[in-house]
Amino acid sequence: MLEVSEGNAHVPLALNLPPRVPLARLPTPLEPSARLGAAMGIDLVYKRDDLSGLELSGNKVRKLEYLLAEAEAQGAQVIVTCGGVQSNHCRAAAFAAARRGMASVLLLRVADPAHPPALEANAFLDHLVGAEIRWVSPDEYRHRTELLAAVAADLRAAGRRPYVIPEGGSNGLGSLGYVLAMAELKAQLPDDWVEEPIAIAYAAGSGGTGAGIELGVRVLGWEQARPLGFAVCNDALYFRRAIEAICVDARRRWPTLPEVAAGEVEIDDGSVGPGYAQATPEGLELIRQAARLDGVILDPVYTGKVLLGLAARARSGSLPSRRVVFVHTGGAFGLFPFAAELSG
Repeated sequence: MLEVSEGNAHVPLALNLPPRVPLARLPTPLEPSARLGAAMGIDLVYKRDDLSGLELSGNKVRKLEYLLAEAEAQGAQVIVTCGGVQSNHCRAAAFAAARRGMASVLLLRVADPAHPPALEANAFLDHLVGAEIRWVSPDEYRHRTELLAAVAADLRAAGRRPYVIPEGGSNGLGSLGYVLAMAELKAQLPDDWVEEPIAIAYAAGSGGTGAGIELGVRVLGWEQARPLGFAVCNDALYFRRAIEAICVDARRRWPTLPEVAAGEVEIDDGSVGPGYAQATPEGLELIRQAARLDGVILDPVYTGKVLLGLAARARSGSLPSRRVVFVHTGGAFGLFPFAAELSG
């Protein structure tokens, strides 16, 4: 029996979770919106997972606690993973690996691998921590699963012991980080928020966070919680299927977990905009408002799109509840490449 506590509140999880290594600063705070929520006409609180650390900030570290525990159990020496050039996951994975005495190899997607961009923000931090960066094109990245396997095979041939982490740390094991997070969140909320319908808003980028949230509310029997993912790329159907597949993977390893069907997963793809890591003027303006009204840093890649979607749903009256928990999954370093657009 596992318990997560905040003050005198205790939420039991009748689930034997696997080992994890301590990487995140937990529990992360729950903070009410100072002014922005009221301006949007909703009761808004932030689950500040951006404060899970500095170099390990954001949602990725919760997943990495379980993934690196398995890597260590297998005697891994080097972590291999992938993402975009400004991947928060890759940055967090590289720092987590360094903290645990492992090397890292990162496959980063760029438009032209022969002429990669100057190192800045997350990519600079990858370099700073000593990660081996391998630039890959968008066409190559479409076959990332095969690429990761090939890199791991090369490392094994060289006498090293690799551990492959999928994009975003999004598999059944990684998703357990957000099963735990939901127990933590429920323990922090006042009784009237727990007992009444609330929306739990999050960014859907690779599906692992959403899978953990969906599993977590079911494990807890938290029927009043309504997870609502906002796609940052691809469409709603893609993420419903991705989340279902991750939950199937989790149930394969831990059969006592509940089933999550794609049709039960609510995804809003209305704030994707031009595409992944591309922002709209309205999205940038909301990021400014979050900073100026609430003193909160959002980013155009992930959390800014959640706020954009929440604002649209608040205007249309289509939120599952006017009480909203915004799972702030970090991404502050990814804000800096947008400095010119935000300074206008």
